[in-house]
Amino acid sequence: MSKCAYCGARKGKRLCPALRGAICSQCCGEHRMVRIACPSDCVYLDSSSEYQEKRTGERFAQARREFYQELLGLGGEKAAALFNLIEVVTFGYFQSRRDRQDADVIAGLQMLRRTVSPLHIPAAPPQAFAEQLKKEYEAFTEQSPQQVPDSQVAMEVLDRARKFVTEFSGGGLQSQRFLTGLIGYIRTHHPDIVEQLAKQAEGGRIVLPGQFSAGQIQPPGPVPSGPPHAHHHPHHRH
Repeated sequence: MSKCAYCGARKGKRLCPALRGAICSQCCGEHRMVRIACPSDCVYLDSSSEYQEKRTGERFAQARREFYQELLGLGGEKAAALFNLIEVVTFGYFQSRRDRQDADVIAGLQMLRRTVSPLHIPAAPPQAFAEQLKKEYEAFTEQSPQQVPDSQVAMEVLDRARKFVTEFSGGGLQSQRFLTGLIGYIRTHHPDIVEQLAKQAEGGRIVLPGQFSAGQIQPPGPVPSGPPHAHHHPHHRH
């Protein structure tokens, strides 16, 4: 039996189409879709994606909790609500896409930062996700202006969000670690949100995040500005 094409140490027991050789199950489990550019039809993706989502989702939950504390310290609940919007839109857009990549999220955050900046910064035509994020942000600011941070705070939130995504992603060119963590976290801890998004999709409506207050998918535990006031967030009219 040949050696693993990735680590070169253990025995390769699975045929890896991306590496064109055998790979050991440990390297396959740890590096698939993160450091290895797996084709979407690889037979080993489906069997493990749920497990991978759960495992990465738990790591994400911890990193996310710390990040929300940082945001609340920066700009209170408005700062947290902006990142919450980003999470919900990102989940809704990428949850069923096999070709998802963290780089698309980072590009979307960069574009949204240009949108909220008072300076006009010319940019390349946006990708589909960046367009969607911008559209949802504009709907949010129109419907819930009292929840929107001022442009200075919003830019800072977006800068920090980009850093958070990049660090969690791990920097691999085709990494999906952030998206896997976010999707796994929401599916495991907030099935109610998954359900609401599915209903909205059926109705052909875009996601309007006023329905998902920062309190709804924020981690439990004390936060610097006190408990999240989920009941204060107005639901928009249909």
